Amino acid sequence: MINTIFLFITGLTLFLFGMIKLSTEMQQLFSVRIREYIKFSVTKPLYGLLMGIGATILFQSSSATTLLTIGIVSAGLISFYHSLGIILGADIGTTLTAQLVVWKFTAISPIFIFLGGILYFLGKEKWKLIGEAILYFGLIFFGLNLIGEATTPLKHNQAFIRLFQETRHPLIGVIIGLIFTSIVHASVIPISILIILGQQGFIAIENALPIVLGANIGTTVTALMGSIVTNINGKRSAVSHLLFKCIGVIICLIALPLFIPLLKYLSSSIGQQIALGHFLLNCLIVVLFLFLLKPFSLVIEKIIPGKDETLPLWPEHLDEKCLSKAEDAMLCVKKELKREIMLTQRMLGESLSLIPNFSETKKRDITYIELIVDNVQAEITKYLWNISCGQLSQELSKRLFAFSTIVYDIERIGDRSTNLVELAESKHTRKAIFSEAANVELREIGKLVTKNLKDAALLIEKRDEEKIGHIFARDKEVEFKIKEAIEKHLERFYRKVCRAEAGPIFVDMLINLEAISAHCRIIAEYIEGLQET
Repeated sequence: MINTIFLFITGLTLFLFGMIKLSTEMQQLFSVRIREYIKFSVTKPLYGLLMGIGATILFQSSSATTLLTIGIVSAGLISFYHSLGIILGADIGTTLTAQLVVWKFTAISPIFIFLGGILYFLGKEKWKLIGEAILYFGLIFFGLNLIGEATTPLKHNQAFIRLFQETRHPLIGVIIGLIFTSIVHASVIPISILIILGQQGFIAIENALPIVLGANIGTTVTALMGSIVTNINGKRSAVSHLLFKCIGVIICLIALPLFIPLLKYLSSSIGQQIALGHFLLNCLIVVLFLFLLKPFSLVIEKIIPGKDETLPLWPEHLDEKCLSKAEDAMLCVKKELKREIMLTQRMLGESLSLIPNFSETKKRDITYIELIVDNVQAEITKYLWNISCGQLSQELSKRLFAFSTIVYDIERIGDRSTNLVELAESKHTRKAIFSEAANVELREIGKLVTKNLKDAALLIEKRDEEKIGHIFARDKEVEFKIKEAIEKHLERFYRKVCRAEAGPIFVDMLINLEAISAHCRIIAEYIEGLQET
């Protein structure tokens, strides 16, 4: 019995490890092309559904897809309405893992582990990453294989068989599935275990199906917990996920006398019946809600009232029709530059707030805003190139060159703000405590840099000699204060007032703030050289 318990725990541990690592690996790859995927998903709810299915198949976790979606919604990259299709797709995608268990992928899992290991140890950079993903995929099913081996000796244990085969009230099964899934944060674990037990003849579909229904509700707990620290739209998405599942489960419970015979008609294998039950439940939810997402979202917005803020991922002012007239096109660029620099203002403000009080949620939001800034910078650069192909006056050529540089400087301010976020995280992770004097110096310098960025944003809208002078003066003050702060830091370090681990982080923060101020100065210099329009 002790060996059986340890084998079961080992299998469960390998399963969880493989799933978490594969999900993390895939999310990193997914984030690189997130702009293209979001653009695809928000076109129609059906496309959002397909994105949700694809992402969940890659992550091997609907919870990971849902959490990522809630994060994107909270950051304002997509609206609450557009998130619903992705969430529905995530619930369909997660049913594939259960079906792979039915198809005995557990038996060939060592092949995936071996192939993944070979690629990881012998392959180069790209193949190394692919090998790692295959290795984690193999570990998921190898863990399930160990769980199956652990339960095999229990075939002769009548008490164990009676525990799973005696008919109980369906609500008890729902509660068991809900609680177990809430603890492990993945519905695929209890459902896969049920399939293995069903294949070995331990459990009847009458007892397994209610647990599957409960597991589907339990999988919403992860998203609900993650939504606590998100904005109103993140909370709406999480609650919608819960309502989708609850309504689907209630319908299935009411139709249980018809649902179970249908599953038995479709397959004689209990394992396949369990997988089909999981799949049909989520298909029912999609059929019920996919074409009613607009009215459903309006109802949720009334239940959970609040402002719906969405940051457009793509340029709002770069009108292709204006390219025929260079002056009009330049005005379009000017408006988009203003929007881009306003985004970096938000990034800088949020990143400075993370230095004393780090928040994973704010860090994620800033990361998503950086995606917008990068995307806008790329689109403005492309638009400017199209303008340059036409006939330009000397003044317009000068403006084109200035805008080409300014758009780069704004993007670099976003990058530097992201650096501040990473340094704030490092400070939090290492428990590096800044002295009160250091905190005061950072606040003072941060305020000066924030004012410079604010004035730079106003300059893009309207050229102002006074503001240009203020930026130049503040930039010199920032340089002086940073030099002074570093000298004082060294003095505090020698007097053992500052901790050693805090020093490099503090100095790096100062360097990034100095760079942001310098970019503001460069923007002011280029605008100073332009004629007012």
